[in-house]
Amino acid sequence: MAEELTPSTPEEEEQSAKPRKNGLYPEVSEELAANMASGWADTEQRDLSPVEQASYAAERRAALSERFPGERLVVPSGKLKTRSNDTEYPFRAATEYVYLTADQSEDGVLVLEPTAGGHEATLYLLPRSNRENGEFWLSGQGELWIGRRHSLTEKAALLGIRTGDVRELAGTLREATGPVRVVRGHDAEIEAALTDKVTGERDEELRIYLSEARAVKDAFEIGELQKACDSTARGFEDVVKVLDRAQATSERYIEGTFFLRARVEGNDVGYGSICASGPHATTLHWVRNDGPVRSGDLLLLDAGVETTTLYTADVTRTLPVNGRFDELQRKIYDAVYDAQEAGIAAVKPGAKYRDFHDAAQRVLAERLVEWGLLEGPVERVLELGLQRRWTLHGTGHMLGLDVHDCAAARTEAYVDGTLEPGMCLTVEPGLYFQADDVTVPEEYRGIGVRIEDDILVTEDGNRNLSNTLPRQSGEVEAWMASLQS
Repeated sequence: MAEELTPSTPEEEEQSAKPRKNGLYPEVSEELAANMASGWADTEQRDLSPVEQASYAAERRAALSERFPGERLVVPSGKLKTRSNDTEYPFRAATEYVYLTADQSEDGVLVLEPTAGGHEATLYLLPRSNRENGEFWLSGQGELWIGRRHSLTEKAALLGIRTGDVRELAGTLREATGPVRVVRGHDAEIEAALTDKVTGERDEELRIYLSEARAVKDAFEIGELQKACDSTARGFEDVVKVLDRAQATSERYIEGTFFLRARVEGNDVGYGSICASGPHATTLHWVRNDGPVRSGDLLLLDAGVETTTLYTADVTRTLPVNGRFDELQRKIYDAVYDAQEAGIAAVKPGAKYRDFHDAAQRVLAERLVEWGLLEGPVERVLELGLQRRWTLHGTGHMLGLDVHDCAAARTEAYVDGTLEPGMCLTVEPGLYFQADDVTVPEEYRGIGVRIEDDILVTEDGNRNLSNTLPRQSGEVEAWMASLQS
């Protein structure tokens, strides 16, 4: 990785960047500066058409405008975050910003200015790197270092939004008057500029609204979630084909295999992949992925591809590493499968959100009583929540731009709410018998099973977006055999 320059802030980029400490070129001669400022072709992109998502984003902004009339609304995309020293984590724009703009630029800020008829939207962005002052090749964020970015004119054409220079925005906001709301936690400079104009309560209302607005997906979002699920299914197939190599190495071979599919067909993984083999499958969020993969054990793979528009799948399959469930593994797996079937059947318009969870938990409680692990009756077990020792988590969550989407929604609108067509959620029951749990027979210990699918609520019931991956135990074995033959 090249090392020469000190990255500059947007304000500093109006002047050429300072040399990096210990850089090999401490100065720039006037002759070199003049040479670098000239001789470049015009690369402005013209005749651009709006991206597919632009019209949907415009509708979302219109709904936001209607909800908060007469108020200035500020939604930042966020800043680069330092990983170590002068390296940064890959940038991922804030969900609220992407939802309202279809843009993924770092340092961007959407501002809705109140007007007599609603709001006028302006997207404030970094313009292209300045070639006159040398920023484009001297700044750590210059285009010769990190690549070309769209001009403000190009962005306006692609997104259907008026654009402005974000480097001027903080000063403008400091002088602004009237009520303001901002989505917090993404841009400290913008928040500082508004510090005497906003309140935590009002800003939280904005965040809650934008979370709840995402609960019902539009046609574009549903299409993206289907793409994510289809790519995820191919990623699971990739993993099955290389289980022999994973056994020769570790869970990280599985993680890397799935990641390749995510990067080739999407933007990234939507969350840290859980590649949990053997007793690691009993750890709900096992993302270390550094353990052995052994024949005779189960592999719990919980992973999702995030599309280039940042919608993610979230799918889990529990697979026998050697391709065949043993008798006890099959018994536990089939119980989870039956619980998932009951949960999926409960997903329909007009049903309570909690219904699919309750349906799945009842099946698991019945099996735990049947196996003698809990004392019945089942109603007592469910009333006291005794099954939770081995079921542990809720049976699902909303899904979309975030893997746990709509997280800031009010309880009455989410877990105490009612399902509507267009909602997308996971159904993911599991049973987890910890390796040190002496309340169960020894042969159960270290077995973890989860099955998870992404379910769209439709007008007449539901649709399983991830149904190309088999779920029934016999079908899983046949599928694995077909991929490994």
